[in-house]
Amino acid sequence: MIGQWLREDRNASYLLAVLRIWLGYEWLMAGWHKLFGFDAAGFLRGAVAKAGGEHPMVQDWWASFLDAFAIPNAGLFNFMIPWGEVAVGLGLIFGCFTVLAVFFGLVMNFAFLFSGSISSNPNMIIVEFIVLYGAANAGRIGLDRWVQPYIADWIAQRRHKAAA
Repeated sequence: MIGQWLREDRNASYLLAVLRIWLGYEWLMAGWHKLFGFDAAGFLRGAVAKAGGEHPMVQDWWASFLDAFAIPNAGLFNFMIPWGEVAVGLGLIFGCFTVLAVFFGLVMNFAFLFSGSISSNPNMIIVEFIVLYGAANAGRIGLDRWVQPYIADWIAQRRHKAAA
């Protein structure tokens, strides 16, 4: 019942737009501050350090991933994290590729949680799941209103040409 309301009702699209824009602002500001002078290596090493001790905050499997892949490729993460946060923020603010943006926002929030960083991640995850559940209705008041039909038409034309 509430799911159908979130996915189809025009009034729900207004609520989803407010939630989406708030999330977008949070992501944009987080990324913007990291664009100039962010170094992921310190954060990653700190996360690995949280895997030890009597009450570890980071699970061994995640610390192993960070130690074996993320830390040696910190330069890649120095690029991906700030620009990913900015892209997610802009996608959510403008309501363009909303479902994709909120999905990657969830991926980043969970990665930060796995790394032992609580901060605002749980709050954002709850709101992201609501926006994700609203799916296309979350971008109805945004660029998705025009982008989604355009992409659907483009795909249909490609399929029609391939079938002919």
